[in-house]
Amino acid sequence: MITSLQSEKVKEWAKLQRRKGRRQSGTFLAEGFHLVEEAYNSNWEIAEIIVEDGLDYSGWRDHFSAVTVSRKVLQHITRTETPQGIAAVVKMKEPKEFAGDTVLLIDSLQDPGNLGTIIRTADAAGFDMVLLGKGTVDLYNDKVIRATQGSLFHLPILQTNLLEKIPELKRNGFTVLASALTDAVSFKEMKADDKTALIVGNEGAGVQNELIESADQTVKIPIFGQAESLNVSVAAGILMYHLKE
Repeated sequence: MITSLQSEKVKEWAKLQRRKGRRQSGTFLAEGFHLVEEAYNSNWEIAEIIVEDGLDYSGWRDHFSAVTVSRKVLQHITRTETPQGIAAVVKMKEPKEFAGDTVLLIDSLQDPGNLGTIIRTADAAGFDMVLLGKGTVDLYNDKVIRATQGSLFHLPILQTNLLEKIPELKRNGFTVLASALTDAVSFKEMKADDKTALIVGNEGAGVQNELIESADQTVKIPIFGQAESLNVSVAAGILMYHLKE
């Protein structure tokens, strides 16, 4: 059992709290039984399981040999205030090509909770793929992972340059829609073709002008009350579900 915070193993795991550490190792931490199970059931490669001393993890003993640690160590390497006692070091997996007929493009989204919620909603709405543009919070941020509730492992998610990918989408027959207020039609009037790509943007600035200009159409959600705008994850959910109706 590992009890020292100075252990080389613990130092390696602690590096996964930072984007640089995750990128260098090509791995990230999934915390809690649900996320570990989702990673396993979705055929993501699990490098190792970390288990708090005394935890019953009998359901996993047949699949993995676990590293046992003290509660102090587990709290040190994870970000949750009350960890469930289990975490997994999971290898990153990114798709190389487009997949499906409905694609969500996310431009410069900063809040990890928003990104995780949007990915979870895209999964629930039946979207086929998510593309993350430059400036978007790291997909493997611990708050993003928790907010996806496992949907991270269900959808192909590609981190890419959206300005370069939109022409490729169009060549493949996609109609590209951008969520914006200028020269936009109500979302109820937007045309959902057989292949549709939807762009949503930054919490404050919205979708970049260059991306709006490259879209086939801009769409908006009417505001009937006095709120200035909708939360981006709520807006994305409304638009995705409308496109899938």
